[in-house]
Amino acid sequence: MNATTTAPPGAAPAPSEVRSAQYDAFHAARARTDLVARLYAEAMGEDYPVEVAASSSCDWPLLGLLAARLRMRPGRLLVDAGCGAGGIGLWLARALAVRLDGFDLSPVAAAQATARRAHFLGPAADRAVFRVAELENTGLPDGCAHGIVCVDAFGRAADRGAALHELGRVLAPGGRLMVTRALRRGADPAWHEAVAAAGMTQEHVDERPSEPAMWERVYRLWVAHADQLRHELGEAPAENMLREAHQMLPKLRGRRAVLLTLRRLPEDPAAPAAVDRMAGPGRQTGDGHAPGERTPQ
Repeated sequence: MNATTTAPPGAAPAPSEVRSAQYDAFHAARARTDLVARLYAEAMGEDYPVEVAASSSCDWPLLGLLAARLRMRPGRLLVDAGCGAGGIGLWLARALAVRLDGFDLSPVAAAQATARRAHFLGPAADRAVFRVAELENTGLPDGCAHGIVCVDAFGRAADRGAALHELGRVLAPGGRLMVTRALRRGADPAWHEAVAAAGMTQEHVDERPSEPAMWERVYRLWVAHADQLRHELGEAPAENMLREAHQMLPKLRGRRAVLLTLRRLPEDPAAPAAVDRMAGPGRQTGDGHAPGERTPQ
């Protein structure tokens, strides 16, 4: 679901059919041109993972964090929630030798992700499946996944509490849910109770201090290339991107972006479940402070 469509701040989420149509239009338009990928690459520089080609905050540092924090064994099931065109989940499935179930609100995105399986997984392409589903209703069995990644999609859920509960339901004991989030600097996060109610605990908070500046570069490139976006993507997808850029640019300097790791507790109550807050791999600060809303994209 990590495509570019934005509702006005404070507005109720659009019905799923409307959001699906918006995502479909973006993914179909992006498939016709490499302009969006080139703008992301220009904004991220060497941190842009060309093969993944996600329309999101996904860069090389984030991929590394996801792989390290998931701690998955080969052959287990990874879920890519709001998978978009599938690059993040497929890269992780190949790197970790795991099975993959990806879902997205957009049928166009799910079809594009399915078409990319052979590129990443070769003869093992059947190890990955993609389908249409929502964060609040994944259609997956209880406790089936040992890892879930949700990159730049959770903030777009129609009901975030229901989405968190649903993703927690899908996790196996000891499994981990990785979510990108953001909030205003200095604001108190308010989701600890919801995490506990969903049967999970906060395990890590990895700071992403360079992400807001990256989004500022992305948005300024969109504005600078407005005419080209309209020409190559079409009026509606381009206007959605430009509206988002103009809404978000004034807010980015006060944003804090993080990667949140939530874990379903192992069935053995004596198993360790350390909680920390980190500015990067291997650096503990230990105050357990959680973030809030992620930088939208």
